[in-house]
Amino acid sequence: MAIVDELVSALAAESDALDDMVANLPAEAWSTPTPAEGWTIAHQIGHLLWTDRVSLLSITDADAFTGVLREAMADPTGFVGAAAEVEAARSPDDLLADWRRTRARLGGALVAVEPGTKLTWFGPPMSAASMATARMMETWAHGLDVADALGLTRPEGDRIKNVVHLGVRTRDFAYLVNGLTAPEAEFRFEITAPSGVLWTWGPEDATDVVRGPAVDFCELVTQRRAPGDLDLEVIGDDAQQWVQIAQAFAGPPGTGRAAQT
Repeated sequence: MAIVDELVSALAAESDALDDMVANLPAEAWSTPTPAEGWTIAHQIGHLLWTDRVSLLSITDADAFTGVLREAMADPTGFVGAAAEVEAARSPDDLLADWRRTRARLGGALVAVEPGTKLTWFGPPMSAASMATARMMETWAHGLDVADALGLTRPEGDRIKNVVHLGVRTRDFAYLVNGLTAPEAEFRFEITAPSGVLWTWGPEDATDVVRGPAVDFCELVTQRRAPGDLDLEVIGDDAQQWVQIAQAFAGPPGTGRAAQT
């Protein structure tokens, strides 16, 4: 199976897991607040729908995507929230049905992208594999917000490796958006999968090391938990600085979540 097919399959599984959490909720439960300030469950699903929709436009309708990009540039700090607000105002049945249709169309479009094609995005252009990975990361992160709102603990599978990989790959991006210079030396990442397998990145003799469970690492890079609340071992001054700013998602520096312990 080609890498894009594997990533799209993982994205579909992650989307289905979130779908299962909300599919049978009564309409009033969609107004349940989530840990994201001002966002209900409806906002979370609405945001994923909107982002899947514009991802699809990037692949299938360049002119339409340019229009979305122009609107975003007019309100660079507020367009994401505004889009989620519009989608959240829809009825839960309509919102969920639209998300199901749109994410299915996006999956089909991603696997059909010609190898080597770069897709226009709000940041640098990206490959179909990178776009699928980014959608996986966002779906996992917003799914965690929904699970937290409902008081659920999700079973995690090794497909979370895609989120871990993006967190590792975006190390230098976190420094960039914070106006800092990234260290020249690579970090060593030793991350334990839900299955118990050890995943590693970087040189074995690196001075700076981050190790721990995959879920905790993903909660770090998606800024869903404060660093002090996570079961991560962080060695080295540079790594200690990075965990305070780690960010796998695009846009300006995130504000993170308040510590719970």
